Amino acid sequence: MLLRAMLATGAMIVGLAAGPALAQETDEPAAASDVWEISRGGQLYDKWWEVILADEPEQTHPAYPAAGKQEGSATWRCKECHGWDYKGAAGAYGAGSHYTGIKGIDGMAGVPIERIVEVLRGDVHGFTPEQLSDSAVRKLGAFVSLGQVDMDLYIDRASKRARGDPVTGARYFQTICAVCHGYDGKAINFRDEKKPEYVGTVANENPWETLHKVRFGQPGVGMVALTALDLQILVDIVAYAQTLPAE
Repeated sequence: MLLRAMLATGAMIVGLAAGPALAQETDEPAAASDVWEISRGGQLYDKWWEVILADEPEQTHPAYPAAGKQEGSATWRCKECHGWDYKGAAGAYGAGSHYTGIKGIDGMAGVPIERIVEVLRGDVHGFTPEQLSDSAVRKLGAFVSLGQVDMDLYIDRASKRARGDPVTGARYFQTICAVCHGYDGKAINFRDEKKPEYVGTVANENPWETLHKVRFGQPGVGMVALTALDLQILVDIVAYAQTLPAE
């Protein structure tokens, strides 16, 4: 019975997250509090053009700071300035190659979605309807308003260790995530053979990114989004991923 329930849950999540993630956006209205709306917005926060099958931006974002070290399409990713932990300059992007000095989006949690949409359409962010449809920009707003979590409650900032139970996380990883990533997390190399990067690599180097992608999936591919599961279970998955080989 337990296995059957887990399989049914997995099928449901695949139907909600993996399939629609590869489809074009429409302007049909939807309830912003739906888990799929928030999950979709979390992918848009990551790399919006991969989600909506749009052309990748070529020019650096006009509002990207001149002192920043990135250029081109990377500067159009919301996470590039606001961080995987949503804290911007006050978080993990407070130093290093991704530093911009820009504040996070954590102060926008709970703000009405309509107000967030106004900000995204405003002069600074500059997202036009041609780039992000009204439906897509509202999903992004739904994530900002309703989908954020305080990462410091789930990941220790000093040690980068997830505050989860790897034993519990293993049960979910090995029955869901391992289908694509392999039982050792090495079935997919995110980089190249000279400097391989696996689930275990990312989980240890950037646990905030890992938790975000466990919750919302990877833009542009059929990765399962696990947003519908209890958040602590997802933290447990990250904790287990940190035990997997990094090389």
